Amino acid sequence: MSNAPGTVTAPAGLDFALQQDSSLRVTWRGRELFRYVYRARESQVESPRPYLHPIRTLGGRLVSVYRPHDHVWHKGLSLALPNAGPDNFWGGPTYCRDRGYVQLPNNGAQRHERFEVLNAGDRTLRAVQRLRWLAQDGRETFTERRGLTVTVMPYRSAWRLDLDTALRNAGATPLDIGSPQTEGRAGAGYGGLCWRGPRSFTGGRVRTPDTAGGDDLNGVRAPWLAFSGRHDGDGSASTVLFADDPANTGPPTAWFVRSSAYAVVGPAPFADSPVRLGAGEELRLRYGVVFADGELGEDECATLAHAS
Repeated sequence: MSNAPGTVTAPAGLDFALQQDSSLRVTWRGRELFRYVYRARESQVESPRPYLHPIRTLGGRLVSVYRPHDHVWHKGLSLALPNAGPDNFWGGPTYCRDRGYVQLPNNGAQRHERFEVLNAGDRTLRAVQRLRWLAQDGRETFTERRGLTVTVMPYRSAWRLDLDTALRNAGATPLDIGSPQTEGRAGAGYGGLCWRGPRSFTGGRVRTPDTAGGDDLNGVRAPWLAFSGRHDGDGSASTVLFADDPANTGPPTAWFVRSSAYAVVGPAPFADSPVRLGAGEELRLRYGVVFADGELGEDECATLAHAS
């Protein structure tokens, strides 16, 4: 384990460095894969939280965006909850039944406590982080143990991030975790892990094991979902693939996805009904996210969804 600033070099070229006690920079053979900003410094209204950005494929293609003007609280890849009891850990306004989106003084923040594990092996990196989720008024809403495992697959021109979380209700009463959809906004089941892609990915292709399309796949249930988009300049493609875990709540998960207006994907475990956590109870979730060069077909997606 290493918590001190510096760089550890892995034999196969996977390196990491802690920078200014705020971000974890991970590289593969000298090329940056991503930065994990674990101490976010955005304003309270954006619900500051850890996020991955920039994110790049092994080929160096950028596949994330930070603070897009239409939703400045969107941050690359992050874990966020828009409706956690009375609190908003997503950012921006809260969707309220019969009122619509309302800007309330309820934007919480995720605070980094420490890394319990931070080390690199041959082609893998493992980080285990402790966090506190604090409401805007200072209440401790959740405590979290979050694991991040990075696996490089150069033979597939891809790398994989496995995220596992144990989110514990730190309050003295039960807490319902929902979504704008459970508050009445149809088609807005977002909440949990969420990725926002670059602008050039607008209009990209969405794929599941059974079909391909775009916005029409919003709300579909499937064990995995992939989004392929194209880059400005040479028109090359990249694919971001999300894989659900069978142990998660209500498998296969529903998916929140947008393509026509902008590129966004997230598993939506709170889309149809809130999940209630009793005082001291934990919610455990695990997902795999693969970042690959090229537009992948169904068979390639299925293989990578189960790769490690």
